[in-house]
Amino acid sequence: MRTILHRRRSLVPRESRRIAHTTERGPIIVLTDLGIKGRVLLLTLLPTSLLALMLGGYFTWMQLSDLQSQLLQRGQMIAEQLAPLAAASLARRDSAQLERIADDALENPDVRAVSFLGSDRARLAHAGPGMLNLMPDGDGNRLSLNSGNDATRFLLPVFNRHRALAGDVDPTGDERLLGWVEVELSHQGTLLRGYRSLLASLLLIVTGLGVTALLALRMGRTINEPLLLIRQAVAQLKDGHLETRLPPLRSRELDQVAEGINSMAQSLQNAREELQHSIDQATEDVRQNLETIEIQNIELDLARKEAIEASRIKSEFLANMSHEIRTPLNGILGFTNLLQKSELTSRQHDYLGTIEKSAENLLGIINEILDFSKIEAGKLMLENLPFNLRDLLQDTLTILAPAAHAKQLELVSLVYRDTPLALVGDPLRLKQVMTNLVNNAIKFTREGCIVIRAMLEEESDDRAQLRISVQDTGIGLAEDELRALFQAFSQADNSLNRQAGGTGLGLVISKRLIEQMGGEIGVDSTPGEGSEFWVSLTLPKARDDADDLPRAPLAGRRVAILEGHELARQALRHQLEDCGLEVLEFPVLDDLIDAVAGQRDTPRPINLAVLGVNLKDLPPEPLSQQVHALESLGCKALVLCPTTEQMLYHDALPDADSQLQAKPSCTRKLHRALGDLLNAPPPRLLPSIAPSNSRPPRLLCVDDNPANLLLVQTLLSDLGAEVVALDNGEAALKAVARTRFDLIFMDVQMPGMDGRQTTEAIRAWETEHQQGQVPIVALTAHALAHEKRILLRSGMDDYLTKPINERQLSQVVLKWTGLSLLGSAARGEPHAPRSNSTLPVLDAEEGLRLAAGKADLAADMLRMLLESLEVDRQAIRQARESWERTALIERVHRLNGATRYCGVPQLRDACQRSETLLKQDDPGAAAALGELDAAIERLLDAAATA
Repeated sequence: MRTILHRRRSLVPRESRRIAHTTERGPIIVLTDLGIKGRVLLLTLLPTSLLALMLGGYFTWMQLSDLQSQLLQRGQMIAEQLAPLAAASLARRDSAQLERIADDALENPDVRAVSFLGSDRARLAHAGPGMLNLMPDGDGNRLSLNSGNDATRFLLPVFNRHRALAGDVDPTGDERLLGWVEVELSHQGTLLRGYRSLLASLLLIVTGLGVTALLALRMGRTINEPLLLIRQAVAQLKDGHLETRLPPLRSRELDQVAEGINSMAQSLQNAREELQHSIDQATEDVRQNLETIEIQNIELDLARKEAIEASRIKSEFLANMSHEIRTPLNGILGFTNLLQKSELTSRQHDYLGTIEKSAENLLGIINEILDFSKIEAGKLMLENLPFNLRDLLQDTLTILAPAAHAKQLELVSLVYRDTPLALVGDPLRLKQVMTNLVNNAIKFTREGCIVIRAMLEEESDDRAQLRISVQDTGIGLAEDELRALFQAFSQADNSLNRQAGGTGLGLVISKRLIEQMGGEIGVDSTPGEGSEFWVSLTLPKARDDADDLPRAPLAGRRVAILEGHELARQALRHQLEDCGLEVLEFPVLDDLIDAVAGQRDTPRPINLAVLGVNLKDLPPEPLSQQVHALESLGCKALVLCPTTEQMLYHDALPDADSQLQAKPSCTRKLHRALGDLLNAPPPRLLPSIAPSNSRPPRLLCVDDNPANLLLVQTLLSDLGAEVVALDNGEAALKAVARTRFDLIFMDVQMPGMDGRQTTEAIRAWETEHQQGQVPIVALTAHALAHEKRILLRSGMDDYLTKPINERQLSQVVLKWTGLSLLGSAARGEPHAPRSNSTLPVLDAEEGLRLAAGKADLAADMLRMLLESLEVDRQAIRQARESWERTALIERVHRLNGATRYCGVPQLRDACQRSETLLKQDDPGAAAALGELDAAIERLLDAAATA
């Protein structure tokens, strides 16, 4: 039986698995998935199995029922036989006799236990183990039973009439209860006979199924073998063996199939022969065509190589032209700046201003062409830096405000409240896009206003989708102009080309930049009414640890605003509310003054006023009188005016430096100015400070262009530096070997030994002679992103992009040498010693700013610095006496870090200079340490007298 079951399982696994996987598709699909062999097995075994199981189950159930009935009848019979035998003993309550009767009763099959009970159901005798089931609830008249899983317990009352059955006659009543007979029969024998019957039925069923399966397999084999031959023949035909033919298959239906396959094979063979003939003919024609195509491919490959080479030459040409054009522009802008500082007539100043503006416009055109070239070449790399969206938009409008105000246009910035401000992206490129859009709006708007809006479209935990739009009231665009708007070298209106100017690349560059950021740019416009350029962009959020604007100085105060333009008034209101102020709007200035006077003695007076003015609505003279009236009422006024009218309003205000700002207002500048007006500290006299001297920095400038070299030398000399100017790399290498310089400015493109090769040679010489590395800053006209990486890998420390100015030079020199370029008192004394005494010893405003506007924190930071200052001073003195350079660097660096969080400019400057000279192993480090000691002394004295 086990063998048959194993064979059954091995015969049907594939079909059963297929059925399991296709139950959801219905019975029709299941039958179509089965093969012939599986169908034969299924049709043979399934009915047979069902019939066998049904019959076997039925007969087994009937036999078990009969056995159970026989068991119950046998128990009843045994109990009824024991009643007459025990009736006399029960009447006499003869326990010994009852015990013998019970023991004899155990000899009967399946009898497990026997008990005799008195009429009061007290046990008189018992034989066998304890009863398994509970005593039946008998009514005292007839046999009762209680059946369980393992046994059945019978309870029969014994009456006086049972004595007559045993031959013992009692003259009393026949229905008198003498006692009880209990018999318990075990089910084990019955179950054993049932299991034997079930096993016999299963053996018969399995044997029958096995025989049926063998017959089904045999029948399936007689069907599958011809089908296998057919399948093999079809496979050979599929592989191209068309000469394959099928033999007779000993079946009328299958023979008909074989004849059809043979006929099809013959037809295919004939068709293949005809096709082969056609292929041979076509192959000859194709071979001739391929020879022609091969010649054309060679020509195309040559043309492709020429195109690639031309593209490479174009890229090199653009890079070289960038350098060649920027280099003379650097000289033009630099010397124009120098010339403007000299004594000139007003007409000459106008001429120089025109030259400077033209050069800057030319530089902007070059930058646009280079950006477009980089985008086309796929070399433009975007940065991922945290930035503030509101500051970026407001800075853009601040830069372009003079051009807008010159046309009497109003600039407005609206950033909606739910818009996240701290974002991560490329602020420089985003600002470039917004500058282009606003600049275009200014060009094509004659009157009205330009509004830049920023709103939130969608937001998640870490990202925000923004919509930034620039709306103007300009000439608008027609439908055909919109289609060509974002194409290279095309402009909105060719009729205005000479008026607006430009290369037509601004919008193309903006579109490519926004798309590279993963965003979208578009425009909605109506001719004659204006346009709205919009940018949809998704950016990550930046972690914002501190408040965007500290509200401590302004929170809870009331401010009155006056602004004639509706959108500008709305933007100003939002800005002031962001600063924590309660805003009150007034249509005219007289109403504002009346409101200030009326609330002067209230618990919350109006002590601030922000006035948006222009010459048309409120000239300087009346404004001056009104501001004086406000100040007499205890209300500080801040005036906002167009950039083109600032000079006119400057003299009309009592303190124009703190009371006058240009439109459009920046939120941070507005917050700082209002805070200064409210909490301006009284001037504090500092003790006289003896000047401390430091040497001028020794700088080396290398540039092959005489104009650029003269410009850099002149700028640095005017700033008080000692400058050596050379025009090639070989001379620079010799100069470095002779003299120790604080900093080297190195041009990148030079004939012979270029800037990178010169830098590598200098680094090799420093390594060979065990000299400290002198900082080298590249002067380059290239604006490509990868240029910086190349320069830094060659050994350079930093780079400046031409054209350069005095501020950039001063910052770079201070950054890498720690020496300030403050300018000498006379051009003829470039070596005169300089002093940092112009820097304050204590700067409370700077300390408050470094502490994020928290006065308590600023005081704690200054106290901690002063408490450790004497200990640091003694440690520096001891290390200086023994000249332990490593210990000096460590101690000065620690003190330098502590000064970064306090308003102590003099001490911070001295620490920076000392640390830089110590790290460079410069001989001037000793003098710098002496200056540092003096700075510590001045700070301690100032703190003691403050």
